[in-house]
Amino acid sequence: MDGEQMVARVGAAVEQAAPAIGAEQIREFVQILQKYKAGRATTEARILASENWWKLRNTEEERKEGRALSGLVARSAWLHNVIVSKHADAMEAYPTPVILPREQGDQEEATRLTSIVPCILERCQFEEVYSDAMWQKGKTGTGVYKVVWDGAALGGLGDVLVAPVNLLNIYWEPGKSDIQESRYFFHAELVDKDVLEEQYPHLAGQINGQGFWSTRFLYDDHIDVSDKHTVVDVYYHKGGRLQYVKFVGDKVLYATENDPEAAQRGLYDHGLYPYVFDPMYPIEGSPCGYGYVDICRNPQMTIDTLRTAYIKNAMVGSVPRYFTRQDGTINEEEFLDLEKPLVHVNDLSEDALRRVEHSSLDGTYYTVLDGTIQELRETSGNTETSTGTVSSGVTAASAIAALQEASGKGSRDSIRSAYRAYTRIVYLVIELVRQFYDVPRQFRIMGEQGAAEFVSWSNANIKPQHQGVDFGQDMGYRVPVFDIKVEAQKKSSYSTLAQNELALQLYGQGLLNPNMADQALLCLEMMEFEGKDRLIQKVAKNAQLMQMAVQMGQLAMQLAAPVDPMLAQQIAQQLTAITGQPVAAGGGTQVQSGEPAHVQKARDQAQNAAQPG
Repeated sequence: MDGEQMVARVGAAVEQAAPAIGAEQIREFVQILQKYKAGRATTEARILASENWWKLRNTEEERKEGRALSGLVARSAWLHNVIVSKHADAMEAYPTPVILPREQGDQEEATRLTSIVPCILERCQFEEVYSDAMWQKGKTGTGVYKVVWDGAALGGLGDVLVAPVNLLNIYWEPGKSDIQESRYFFHAELVDKDVLEEQYPHLAGQINGQGFWSTRFLYDDHIDVSDKHTVVDVYYHKGGRLQYVKFVGDKVLYATENDPEAAQRGLYDHGLYPYVFDPMYPIEGSPCGYGYVDICRNPQMTIDTLRTAYIKNAMVGSVPRYFTRQDGTINEEEFLDLEKPLVHVNDLSEDALRRVEHSSLDGTYYTVLDGTIQELRETSGNTETSTGTVSSGVTAASAIAALQEASGKGSRDSIRSAYRAYTRIVYLVIELVRQFYDVPRQFRIMGEQGAAEFVSWSNANIKPQHQGVDFGQDMGYRVPVFDIKVEAQKKSSYSTLAQNELALQLYGQGLLNPNMADQALLCLEMMEFEGKDRLIQKVAKNAQLMQMAVQMGQLAMQLAAPVDPMLAQQIAQQLTAITGQPVAAGGGTQVQSGEPAHVQKARDQAQNAAQPG
């Protein structure tokens, strides 16, 4: 072997041994991260200001706008109440998934997933995660979730993890409304140094400096970060695959491109950044949105200013003030001491002491204050009706629900946005289950009629399925695809009462009677209420079952008439009770299948009228 061949082989070996992601790539990632952080400075400032407003510590924010008040400031919580009310609306409409197949052969797996996905989310304590995200959405305008695979969960078996994310800890390419279009996506978290060295022993004494710092909220507690390091997760697309790097300082903790098993496949088969954004009021060029603080803080500042003026005016009026001459002879200590009934003076002339005049604010100022409060409530959609207060005399649950329905359009729009985000969360959960649930797992699900059922389930039937070979041609693989529909798991008491009232009205009108199936179906088709499709199916099915029962009864009556007239008479009586019209055992009026009773009765009357007397 000559020298050139040896140099070429050694160079190839070195190139093969060198990791794809090293210290040089980490420095490039940090530079990109700093650029992303600088590009979203305005968003960070808005998020920090919103948190201060939520804490009723908005003096500094008002000072920035030149509207800060000096001295006593009367803070009110109208804006705070708006966020609390909207959070209550969101929790009242807590979502649950209904997973539907796109092909008939996947019906069984779709039914299983409808029961299993809520079990996975329950293990993640998703209701608390959803609550945290809704608080974020109301305050800062955006709730963020991450949906990742936690390999350490369940004793190393691994499971899906859904968790809320602090907006200040994540970074994306500025100007992108969809994070999936961002070239890179970063997530930075502070981790204790000793915890890092325990998980990664080779880092002992290797990390220098603090590295990158995320912007932090002004917490109430003092947080010591001297023994913490920033661990950064980097996600990026390369070759159509989702790649991932985890690093601290300039040290790589893990990289999919350095892992032979993951280099070609990527981190997750779905190929998406595992983060879901749920904005309140979307804005162009950002995945974040505006929240209630952003749109309602100006009215709130006006309310605080007017209330402060009222309180100061009341304080001045409640404590009288006086002008006194410098050479006056009034004993000031005795005058100011309310416990002493006598005040000694040498000269009691009118100009020795004179009361400072005070003018109370008239009703015009209160009208302005009340109007500003109503402006804030109307702007946020937090009106009296939406919060449960209705006009006197309105007591029916359906009427109250109708008023709340009309006044709660803003809340419903926000909830629909949350449902869209929830749909994306469920999609990511299904894709992680498809990729990692190779070992059967046990689940407790709700079976028929609400009974608990224990099932063992794996991803065997939702993984890519080979379609075999037809005429010598490999038909490839088919991946079962599901559609996700989101419903509210919980309902308000008024909505439940209104639904119950509707059911009683339908029953009272006889529309649930199988004999009136045709009229009921026509009426239901024109109505709009939750569960209408299921009710239509039930009415049609009951009508079909009644027709079958009538046919069987008629046949039984005909067979029994020659043999046992008493039995035939009993069958005729039962048919009369079912059809609502007299049926003679000897072959009188008979109900024809497929026709309502009133139609058959009219036909029989017409036939009788046509017969000669």
